[in-house]
Amino acid sequence: MSYLEATDLARAYPIGRKGMFRTQRQFFAVDGVSLTLEMGETLGIVGESGCGKSTLSRLILGLIDADRGAVVLDGQDLSQLDDAGWRALRRKMQLVYQDAAGSLDPRMPVRAQVEEPLHIHGLPMDGATRALQAVGLSGAMADRYPHEMSGGQLQRVIIARALALEPEILVLDEPVSALDVSIQAQIVNLLMDLQRDFGLSFVFVSHDLSVVQHISTRVAVM
Repeated sequence: MSYLEATDLARAYPIGRKGMFRTQRQFFAVDGVSLTLEMGETLGIVGESGCGKSTLSRLILGLIDADRGAVVLDGQDLSQLDDAGWRALRRKMQLVYQDAAGSLDPRMPVRAQVEEPLHIHGLPMDGATRALQAVGLSGAMADRYPHEMSGGQLQRVIIARALALEPEILVLDEPVSALDVSIQAQIVNLLMDLQRDFGLSFVFVSHDLSVVQHISTRVAVM
């Protein structure tokens, strides 16, 4: 069995109005998707806007429930876990958001935001320093607020926040789409270095074929 395996995933959303004599119509954002991810590889998921890539990412992470199908991580079905099991497994998979600025609290320095998941899981705070160093942010930089940082620096912050829990898989949802081309290259190269240094596996979601081709071991098209 692969380290991560998703089988026949489906997720539908209601559309239109439910009438007295008609049932609620549904739109399937994801329907019948299966994939596998091995340790240390990058699975690229590519497709045009609106094809369901972000919904698939959240199904894989268990952030939303599937209407059909299953996600199995390291032999464990995510839908069958109790609270304790889910909490432990959540450390193994982390999400890197597309909108770095929107995913950070403007009122908190970035160091505190990288420390937050460590606090939630009861882990030592020095993990935040290691994660920030790994993405190339100095101590002084880590004490800044989000509005004092560039787009590329903010993207490094949310990568550091995901790394702080020492996960095994990063799900990267359009992680470079909002950046200039030169900064995109820097972030992609950083991700490849982190994968090599920490033995990470990536699910890399993007609509940019050239970026997906550069970073991916295998590619799935939606």
